Amino acid sequence: MYMSLIVAVTLSLAANVALAETASKKSTAAETQDLQWNVQNAETIQALRLKGDVKAGEEDYRAYCESCHLPTGGGTPDGSIPQLAGQHATVIIKQLADIRSGLRDNPAMYPFATRLPDAQSLADVAAYIGTLCVPRDSAKYEAPDGPKLVAYGKVLYDKECAQCHQPNGDGVKEKSYPVIAGQHYPYLLRQMIAIREGKRGNTHPEMRRAIARYDNAQLAAIAAYQAMLSTQVRKWTTEPRYCKPS
Repeated sequence: MYMSLIVAVTLSLAANVALAETASKKSTAAETQDLQWNVQNAETIQALRLKGDVKAGEEDYRAYCESCHLPTGGGTPDGSIPQLAGQHATVIIKQLADIRSGLRDNPAMYPFATRLPDAQSLADVAAYIGTLCVPRDSAKYEAPDGPKLVAYGKVLYDKECAQCHQPNGDGVKEKSYPVIAGQHYPYLLRQMIAIREGKRGNTHPEMRRAIARYDNAQLAAIAAYQAMLSTQVRKWTTEPRYCKPS
């Protein structure tokens, strides 16, 4: 049913997929062995228990994060820098702690993550990021086959992804499942390819198993749908809201 769509998608996404594959090959041995999901080291446990100070977190964010992730927390549309605004504090803490410990290999982030002095600073930055309104201008899949690709992506997402990431892409704060709604399309595609190839050492094993069966065109469809989810109404009531339309 979707064979012609998959062929078209494969052709139209050749450049993006090639870029994603190149990036995903730049891994260290630490990423390809002893893959673990939610290692609760002492720093992670402590940071999750602490109450984050938003004001202190703002200062640290401006000092260490803003130059790449931007004052808005919106990252870059090319997907090299992810959107952080409105992300669950548990996810920010987990990823920072995993980068600091070497569980997640991220050479670009490591020098900045390690400048945060302690668990309290992790909690503070995460608390501040959680106050940032969610941008409405994340990078979507814009090619002419977009509507068909998104429709196909929805089928795959509902089958394999919605149970953990939720129908609206809001994730689960208590389980450190990230918000993916409205994330930049190129970033989502690159990360899914990296996960499939075992290059993200701190990925949930269920996600690795689910994603292993998909080819690049199918992952592109899922990413296109996930990026579009920012246009839907969030279920959140007390957590970050969308930025007001400009």
